Amino acid sequence: TEDSGREWAQRFIRRSMLRILTSLPPGKVRFTIVDPVGLGQSLSAFMHLADADDRLVSSRIWTDQRHIEQALVDLTDHLENVIQKYLRNDYETIAEYNKAAGEIAEPYRFLVLQDFPTNLSEISAKRLASLLTSGPRCGIFTLIHQDRRLELPRGFDDAVLERGTWILEQRGESFHPADPELADLKVELQEEIEDEHATNVIQAVGAAAIDASRVEVPFSAVQPTEAETWSRNCDDELVIPLGRSGAKNLQELRLGRGTSQHALIAGRTGSGKSTLLHVLITNAALWYTPDELSLYLVDFKKGVEFKTYATRDLPHAKAVAVESDREFGLSVLERIDAELVERGEIFRRLGVQNLPGYRALPNQKAMPRVLLVIDEFQELFVEDDKLAQDASLLLDRIVRQGRAFGIHAIMGSQTLGGAYALARSTMGQMQIRIALQCSESDSYLILGEENGAARLLGRPGEAIYNDAGGDVASNSPFQIVWLDDGERDRVLAGIRTHAGPEFSREEPLVVFEGSAPVRIEESVGLKHASPEQGPRLWLGEPVAIRGPVGVSLKRQGGANLLLVGQQPESATGLIAASIESLAKTLPESTPERVVVVDGTPTEDALSDRLKNIASQYPGIVTKSWREADEAVESFHRELKERLASGNEDESTRVLVLHGLHRFRGLRTVEDFSFGSDDGPPSPDKQFEALLRDGPPVGLHVITWCDSVTNLNRTIGRGTLRDFELKVLLQMNAADSSLLVDAPTASQLGGERALLSIEETNQLEKFRPYQLRNS
Repeated sequence: TEDSGREWAQRFIRRSMLRILTSLPPGKVRFTIVDPVGLGQSLSAFMHLADADDRLVSSRIWTDQRHIEQALVDLTDHLENVIQKYLRNDYETIAEYNKAAGEIAEPYRFLVLQDFPTNLSEISAKRLASLLTSGPRCGIFTLIHQDRRLELPRGFDDAVLERGTWILEQRGESFHPADPELADLKVELQEEIEDEHATNVIQAVGAAAIDASRVEVPFSAVQPTEAETWSRNCDDELVIPLGRSGAKNLQELRLGRGTSQHALIAGRTGSGKSTLLHVLITNAALWYTPDELSLYLVDFKKGVEFKTYATRDLPHAKAVAVESDREFGLSVLERIDAELVERGEIFRRLGVQNLPGYRALPNQKAMPRVLLVIDEFQELFVEDDKLAQDASLLLDRIVRQGRAFGIHAIMGSQTLGGAYALARSTMGQMQIRIALQCSESDSYLILGEENGAARLLGRPGEAIYNDAGGDVASNSPFQIVWLDDGERDRVLAGIRTHAGPEFSREEPLVVFEGSAPVRIEESVGLKHASPEQGPRLWLGEPVAIRGPVGVSLKRQGGANLLLVGQQPESATGLIAASIESLAKTLPESTPERVVVVDGTPTEDALSDRLKNIASQYPGIVTKSWREADEAVESFHRELKERLASGNEDESTRVLVLHGLHRFRGLRTVEDFSFGSDDGPPSPDKQFEALLRDGPPVGLHVITWCDSVTNLNRTIGRGTLRDFELKVLLQMNAADSSLLVDAPTASQLGGERALLSIEETNQLEKFRPYQLRNS
């Protein structure tokens, strides 16, 4: 156009865009709009598409030269991708490819360029020339309004605009086709629909595009047939189909050859990352036997994504963790590191270099490849503490040395921005990168500083597979197959059935469920407890791969247990567990072997809970809070007798004071008198003597106090050292530091406790046992 025809051209483009939008299926049209002069005013109605999916209009209308250049870069990148990944020499056009691709057909792209060549740099002009030349074959079309008053960019060939382009020219006040055979025809526009109607149409198309964007490639596209189940071996490499790449090919995860040993996966919420991990785990278990592949599955998310592999008893699983604590994740790394060391010793003894070499030897025990899958792995490194440092070192060793021993790691995350404690050199060793929808910054983090392809991904399940550490040339776009929960569980049940009733594990499956209640009824330690073990308290379950958490009441100074925390139910559960443990580990023949003084108010819901438990065992008696002084006096009298008679080997007895803060008679009273007192010591002095001198002669104290403030009111600072066994519930950092010289208890979440054993300088987080039937 000349100046007078600009408004007509805008109306023509606007109407053409509406025709295109309503003619092609929803979601199969994507506009890139450039309007450097009008700043998007004439086409602003199309921005309603962005409310549904910003990919439909490439996020916004571009006006700035730099942004225009980037928009054209994205289109030419897509052009290259279509030619090299989809069409190749198999299909002549994108239409042929789409017919074969079915549900993963590529949308058509339309570049709308207003007031060309305003704000078009030479680089942009070259990219436009590429799009005009090769775009239509690849499904990229152009709607261009050219202002003839402006010079074309330097080096831009006007003939490029004429080839394969339908041109309308302005003659006076009317427009005519440039084609000589049609030059006499005048183009007239039909009446435009009203703005409100146009907006409604555009919004309707956008809403329909949301539904159309849900692409579901069936899981059957990658799973083996029944005859093929457990048919593969992974002597040389582990191959797991994940989805469709192009119309014909499957995208496979390949681990074990060259530098393709470990994988890094990133995708924001809703991108399909969880589906990808489920497909990976389930399909691996379908293709390979448990002798070929072992799985360690750790999920730090607040969900139960991996729980199904424990409930369905997946034969390949060695450990499954959901809502995992950082400590459990570390213990999994320690377990795999120990496996790595063990395999190294076996290989040296047999004179082989790697897993294929070992498997080539006759008559050797099965040695499966090990696949470690950690979702939201960055949770290991969110704190700059010793645990993060240890995890970083272990993961680095596994990633660097695992190659020879058939040990592979797959790390998944919504964002890589939080993984600051994970060495970049470790991430650099993970050559396989799988990027789903993610932010631009994460796209560059996972694929590399020069590879931002992931930022263009749109629909859930759409991903880029790269096995060259993020090198742009190795980008392989694919669509993850869809595996819903019901189908996954049916497949897992089938795998368990396929293993047969004779299948047995060498070691029990380790299951950690962070939010699940820890029931004393299921305590392995308590089930096997006996007097032969000596007095021992089973307190809870670990947050690591090891046995139940417990402490022994040794005959030595300081062997008293102090519980501190303002969670009455948790404290009552711990006291109850201690009572049941003592009932199993102290001889029943000892009279009043355990005396429980319960300070719980009668109106409290927890009242009588300890009494009911104690009544089930002989030799365990309960007293009310009024009898606290009397109970202490009784134990103090026996203490004096044992010391005087030298009978220090008599049976162990334990005094349990539940609610120390409620026993006023035991509170320390400062003595400022200078004369002698021949009377009996006061209850607080008897209590101090019992704490100090009782454990070496088999008289121990277990007590709970609700706060450090009340603890300080009851016992002196010097008496605190007589509690070398402590259990802390969640409290502030200052109180935690006062009790165990560390703020660790301030970081405890719900249903967590901290065990401190001064003798071994041990601090261990654990999950305390709950009250029975709670």
